[in-house]
Amino acid sequence: MSRAPVTRDEVIRRSRLMPSFPGIVNEILATLDDPGANLNALVRCINLDPVITARVLSVANMAATRGRRDAQVSNIYTATSLIGMGKVRSIALISSLGNFMQSTALPPLPSAFWEHSVAISVCAEELANHVSVPVNADAALIAGLLHDIGQLWLHALDAQATRDCWQQSTTGQQDIVALEQQVFGVDHATIGAWLAEHWQLSPSITTAIQHHHNPDAALAQPLVALVHVAEVLGNALDLGHRARNRVTYISSAACEQLELVWDDSIRPLFGRIEARSRHANQFFSPAERSAAP
Repeated sequence: MSRAPVTRDEVIRRSRLMPSFPGIVNEILATLDDPGANLNALVRCINLDPVITARVLSVANMAATRGRRDAQVSNIYTATSLIGMGKVRSIALISSLGNFMQSTALPPLPSAFWEHSVAISVCAEELANHVSVPVNADAALIAGLLHDIGQLWLHALDAQATRDCWQQSTTGQQDIVALEQQVFGVDHATIGAWLAEHWQLSPSITTAIQHHHNPDAALAQPLVALVHVAEVLGNALDLGHRARNRVTYISSAACEQLELVWDDSIRPLFGRIEARSRHANQFFSPAERSAAP
C-alpha cells in the first residue's frame, strides 16, 4: 500500500502536538542589534530555566578556576562578563533547542542524531565568525542545530521508514533527499523549512534549513551557503560519531560565496570546531539527559 505524500498542512497540524518552541530563541534573535537589551533579555530568560542557568554557571566557574579566580560565579551577569556574551548565548541556544528537540523525539532518536546536530551548529557558528562575509553567528548556530529538524518530524511519523532511509543513504549511493521523497513525497529539508516558518523563525534561517542540501538554489542568502559548508565540514571532520560520515558533495559556488580559502590558515578553525563540538555534546550525554527535568 503506497503512502499518501506528506503535506505542509499535515506537518503543521502534527507540530501542534510537539512541545512549545522555546521563546528564548526568538527573543535572542529579536534583540541582536541592541546589546544592552540583548543582555537583559538573555539574563531574564536564562534565570527562568534552572538547567540553562546551571550550565552557564558551570562553564563560567570552570573558566574562573583556570583563571585562578577565588570567588565563585553565582549569577548570569558575572558569568557573561567572564566568558563573554557569545558563549553565554551559545549555551542558552544549544540547551533550550536541544531540550526542545529531545522532548519532541518520540520514539527516541539515536544519540548520533543529537551529536550530529550539535556538531553542525558549532561548525556553523565558528564558520560565521571565520568568514569575511557578514553572517550572524547566533542565526548560524540556530540554523545548524535545526537543519535536520525535518528528520525528527519524519521519525515521529514513521520511525522505521525514516531509519531505513538513513541506512540506505549511508550504505548505498542514493541521496537522503531522494530517498525521503520516494517514501514520503517530501524531504526533511522542506519539512524543516515549513516548521521553521511556522515557529516564526527568520526567513534567512528558514531558507538555510530548506536548502542545506542544494545551496546553489538560494545563494543570495549567505546563511544558506554557510550551513551547507558547515554540514560538509562536520562530516569531513568525522564529528557527531555517526557510523559513516560520507562527504559526497560540496558546492563550489557556496565556498566562493563565503570567500573560503582552503589552505593552512584554516587549520585553527578545524581545531576550535572539534574542541567545541566535544564540549557542547556533553549537554547531550546520557547523564545530562537523565538529569534534565
